[in-house]
Amino acid sequence: MLEVNARIQLPDSEFTFAFSRSGGPGGQNVNKVCSKALLTWDVTRSPSIPQDVRERFLMRYRRRINKEGMLLITSQRYRDQGRNTQDCLGKLIELLLSVAVVPPKRKASAPSRGAKQRRLNDKHVRSDKKQSRRRPNSSD
Repeated sequence: MLEVNARIQLPDSEFTFAFSRSGGPGGQNVNKVCSKALLTWDVTRSPSIPQDVRERFLMRYRRRINKEGMLLITSQRYRDQGRNTQDCLGKLIELLLSVAVVPPKRKASAPSRGAKQRRLNDKHVRSDKKQSRRRPNSSD
């Protein structure tokens, strides 16, 4: 059971892990050990996450989800399978926690009277500065 928070708990049966050979340094051991972990999770059909969390997850991470609705997370940070599987689960927890809380609604606001006045004063200062750089007209 993967416990994200009090509201989101995912059973291990929803995850599928696959392992393959990892790239990078490691000597001869890299050629014979499958330490890279690939976590596959069906986001669209998971009954374990609330509907509002699922919608926010699908909106925010739509590029990480394939056409079948499967989320793929890989890890090859460590040299052994166990730590890479835990790393994949940790990444999944971070993704779920980022969408678990409803973002606050933005309140529309208008600039204050003082802010408007400062903006207009700054415009006049810039205008006067540029006006003074001009060559005087012959009609003046």
